[in-house]
Order: sequence, then structure tokens, then C-alpha cells
Amino acid sequence: MEEALNHTIDPACLQEPPLASDVIKQMDVFGLCMYSMLTVMSCVSLLLYLEQCVYIYKKLSYPKKTTIIWITGAAPVIATMACFGMWIPRAVMITDMTSNCYFSVVVYKILVLIIEEFGGKDAFLKRFSGKTFKISTGPCCCCCPCLPRVPMSRRMLFLLKLGALQYAILKTVLSVVAIILWTNGNFDLSDLEITGTAIWINPFIGVLTIISLWPVAIMFMNTNSFLRSLRIIPKYALYQLILVLSQLQTSIINILSLDGTIACAPPFSSQARGSMLSQQMMIMEMFIITVVNRFLYRRTYDTLPSETNDNDQNTRAALQAGLVEHDV
Repeated sequence: MEEALNHTIDPACLQEPPLASDVIKQMDVFGLCMYSMLTVMSCVSLLLYLEQCVYIYKKLSYPKKTTIIWITGAAPVIATMACFGMWIPRAVMITDMTSNCYFSVVVYKILVLIIEEFGGKDAFLKRFSGKTFKISTGPCCCCCPCLPRVPMSRRMLFLLKLGALQYAILKTVLSVVAIILWTNGNFDLSDLEITGTAIWINPFIGVLTIISLWPVAIMFMNTNSFLRSLRIIPKYALYQLILVLSQLQTSIINILSLDGTIACAPPFSSQARGSMLSQQMMIMEMFIITVVNRFLYRRTYDTLPSETNDNDQNTRAALQAGLVEHDV
């Protein structure tokens, strides 16, 4: 039975990803036009990002400008790595890990950006020290509304930053280890046996990702009402969108290719073809996000109102509510 099954499988579907020269040789006119268009889109994304870096460097002060440069670089870096992976299929693992390592730093930088919008760590602690923060947020504790609110302190802020920073460090270390094992033939995403290294490393990275997203969500959910004038909500939404597209979408396509749902098309095996489709989709999506980021981060905003101003607004609102109640 196994021999009959093996005879029905195209040998090309079991081969390694093709070389870049093989990809070019088998291209027709439509494929060449599509690859050229996607390459232009990734190049334009990179050029827009470099131009935006110059603008941010001139207009903003340190350290906020370095934080924004890191964050806005997520989409063009992913698009550039996806372009390399599209043209050189055998380098997909390295390009994907490079993109993921960069984005792991962006997760931490989002938390830093929120703090910097309040004027830095000292100004943030001066404003929120002693105030309670809700920690029953996603992705870890969104289903636990009974969790107590935690007062903000210097130690609490350090733990939040550490929770986001650990992913940037450990993800990079594990990616280097995975590449070393891959060059020796010990790391294979299609190897789902308990003795395989991928079945241990990838779930552990998934746990680290969830842990790192929780502090960022806590910080955003408790401070976004103060930062609406700085457009923090669309900025955070774009960060979440990049996360879904670069992590969840890629994982779903990889699972479909391993399952054989995505059929092989010589010289591409099922897994190589799934990776190619993922890279092509990523280039188009990151190009759009790069353009939107340009409009979000190039704008100049008013300075954030002080805590005294917030208290005055709350007092006026309470007085107006009391007058309305008295009139009624």
C-alpha cells in the first residue's frame, strides 16, 4: 500500500526548493511581469522608508525618533526580506527569521513609544505612579476579568518592559540556533516527530510571543484614552495588523502546504510553493502598510496635555454634570 502511494506522488513534490536560476528559467511572461511588479513594490517600500527616516531624524528629538524609525521599518523590512525569499526560495528560512527577529524588536519598541509619548519614563511614572492598571487584557488574560487592578510603579514598569524585551532577545537567540541546526540538517519545519527540533523550538517561540504581547496590550489599554490626539489607536492597529499578517497568515499557509492542501507545481514542492505564495502576499500587504505608515508618522501633532489639564477637564466635567442634575 505504501509503495502504491509513493508511486502516485510526483518526485518533484519531494524535492528541495529550486535554485534562483531554476525559478527564472521556468517563468513565463505573466510570471516575469508579476515578479517584476512585486520587486518594484518592495523597492518603493524601502525607498519610502529611507525618505521617512530622513524626515523623522530632522523633525523629532532623541530618543523618540529612533523608536519611530524602528517601528516604521517593520513593513519595508518584511517586504524586502519577502522579495529576497521570492527570488531565492532556498533562503526563505533565513529571510523569514530575519523579518521575525526585526519584528520582535518592534514589539518592544511599541511599548517604548507609548512611554515616550508621555515624555519618557520619569514623566510617565510621575503621571501614573500609584494609579491602578487593568491587567485582564489579551492575549493572556482577556478571559479573566476578575483579576485585580495593579498600581503602577517603577518596578511594575520595569516588569512590563522586561516582558516585552525578553521576546526580542530570546527570539534572536533561538533563530540563530535554528539556522545553525538547519545547516546541519537537524531543523526541518516538516518534521513533526517528537524527536525533531522544530516541534520544540517553534511552540516555545509561540509562548514567548504571547508573553511579550501582553505587557504591550496592558500599556495600550490603560493609556490610549490620553493619546488619542497623537493617533496612537491607528498606529497600534497597524502594528497588530503586521503581527497577524507576518505571523498568523504565514503559519496558516505553512500548515496548508505541509498538509498537501497547497498542491506542488514543479519545480516547486508543496512547501516551497506555499512559501512563495506567502512571500508574494506579504510584499503587497507590507507595501500598503508602508504607505499608510507614511501618512501616520509624518504628521505633526500638538503636545500631549499635562496631568493638571486632565484634572481640570475632569473637574469641569464633574461640575457640569452636577449643574445638569441640579437643574433637573
